[in-house]
Amino acid sequence: MTSPVLRRGLADEAADRIRDAIFEGHFPPGATLREVELAASLGVSRGSVREGLTRLEHEGLIRTIWHRGTRVVDVTAADVGEVYTLRAALDRLAATTAHHAATSQQLAGLDALVTEMAAAVAAGVTGAQLVALDMAFHEAVYAAAGNTRLHEAWRALRSQVHLFQLRRVTVGAAHYRDRVITEHRELAELIREGDQETLAAVAEEHVHAARRALLADLPA
Repeated sequence: MTSPVLRRGLADEAADRIRDAIFEGHFPPGATLREVELAASLGVSRGSVREGLTRLEHEGLIRTIWHRGTRVVDVTAADVGEVYTLRAALDRLAATTAHHAATSQQLAGLDALVTEMAAAVAAGVTGAQLVALDMAFHEAVYAAAGNTRLHEAWRALRSQVHLFQLRRVTVGAAHYRDRVITEHRELAELIREGDQETLAAVAEEHVHAARRALLADLPA
């Protein structure tokens, strides 16, 4: 976050840079975000930072409380339950729709992401980098489904899912690394040529397994 923003609207660029910093672990859940410091780091006005933070608040990534400032949302059991329950329904629909709508090029893209995940695990990349590939895989599934409104529903939830998955890696990295390749390879294979009923069940269980793993490791 040291280089100044140069493209698009400054508020959009500020939102993108701050979001990236959160996903890279510079601002963990619960961390305070200060407008003055962010503006100086990004080389933009406090007004642009404020507008950018408003965008991130709409994504559910941060929260502003009167007299308490702006913070990255913390990961609570209640939030995890709500987000992953909704995600399970959306992922199930995305996977089964992609099963019928995906092109050969899109299917190859899913396989390529699984291959990239395997290489990343073998190389011992950071949890944040692995989660980024995880999110890219699911983004590709939604794109392959070809349903604009479904994709928009996913995008409304995506930032929170990304943050929660980062938290999952933080509290249970070994469990995540052990399963990430196998589970996504199975999804890719079922979307290509699997039984739709099996695919629906596996896509939904993939999300519920992530929810259970995160809840099991969250502090009381």
